[in-house]
Amino acid sequence: MKRREMYKFYIRRIIRNFTLFSKWGVFSVFIGFVIGGFSTLFAFCLRKATAFRTDNPWMVLLLPLAGIIIVFLYSIFQYKNDKGTNLVLSTIHAEAELPFKMAPLIFVSTIITHLFGGSAGREGAALQLGGSIGNQLGRWFKFDEKDKRIVVMCGMSAAFSAIFGTPIAAAIFAMEVVSVGVMYYAALVPCIFASLVASKVAVNMGIGPDSFNILDIPEFHVIPSIKIIILALFCASLSVIFCIVLHSLGDFYRAEIKNPYLRIVVSSAIIIVLTIILNTSDYMGAGVIVIEEAIKGEVVPAAFFWKIIFTALTLEAGFKGGEIVPSFFVGATFGCLFGQIAGISPSMCAAVGMVAVFCGVTNCPISSMLIAFELFGYEAVQYFLIAISVSYFMSGYYGLYHDQTIVYSKYKAEYINRKAKE
Repeated sequence: MKRREMYKFYIRRIIRNFTLFSKWGVFSVFIGFVIGGFSTLFAFCLRKATAFRTDNPWMVLLLPLAGIIIVFLYSIFQYKNDKGTNLVLSTIHAEAELPFKMAPLIFVSTIITHLFGGSAGREGAALQLGGSIGNQLGRWFKFDEKDKRIVVMCGMSAAFSAIFGTPIAAAIFAMEVVSVGVMYYAALVPCIFASLVASKVAVNMGIGPDSFNILDIPEFHVIPSIKIIILALFCASLSVIFCIVLHSLGDFYRAEIKNPYLRIVVSSAIIIVLTIILNTSDYMGAGVIVIEEAIKGEVVPAAFFWKIIFTALTLEAGFKGGEIVPSFFVGATFGCLFGQIAGISPSMCAAVGMVAVFCGVTNCPISSMLIAFELFGYEAVQYFLIAISVSYFMSGYYGLYHDQTIVYSKYKAEYINRKAKE
């Protein structure tokens, strides 16, 4: 009798698990198609906007007008206190509610930002787009609060994967970025399924993944490893500086220029003046072309510095986009410069610097490793692992997202449960 009851218990458990798997399997595939489609459209529009701006560099002169339009759009939707990606993280922590109106707002405003020359990325916008759509789908399908958090992460993975073309990293990043030291493994199946489906949708619709070839990879020996450790130490410091500059300028703007229209016009004017003085369009948009040149071993020495300045002026004034690709830009250009000075492959150092700075600003070492593997392959794996681990350790508790929770200490087996520093 006891054995029969035990068999019944196991059968019920198997049926329950299979039911849950079926639920999340079907729904995550659905999310992958829906958000993959929207994100592909978003990526296509970004490409067209970037191409048009590249052919018409005078568009940057209209940046103040573009800024006014963005502020006006957010005001008529009564969404003046935009927390961006932080709101997505707060929703997963059950500290806020993610409105569906964020999706069209971030879509349109990011396109406008890129069209007129603002310095911003695309993945941050993708996280907001995917999270917002995912959260709304969770409402429509009557998911409870806990399951809606999984749906938001599922949407983040799908959007990140479709736009950036790194489905493995995208699946893990959505789970890792929320709480440093703890991952929501309940979202593993939904995030992986949605990410892979969205990536396939993007590829089939003509949005191929980014990939780079490292030109020269030295043998894994002591001297190159020491140089990479030094590079990682610099990248950790650079990631902290990047975060501090962004947040400090934002605090200054909100304290000293309270009118959002005036704030965005002033910042636009500064961007225009700097662009004219520097006589280059390298710092407009995401800067993928500059990243590609850095991977080839070519770089303007001060490029990393100016990208930090332009990105801070753009995003903290009220323009929309993401901080992730700018962090790639900063890391790649600084790494290339370091390689030239230190006498080690500038191409490899650009790749290493790119993922090391990304790790420092996001506090996501596993996602950083996966991005490195998906973008650059496995030949330089030892150097990537060294740089990412050092950058993670040395960047402290700073981060792009102040609603990111540091659950466990980076330095001890200790529960600390604190927010990332701004």
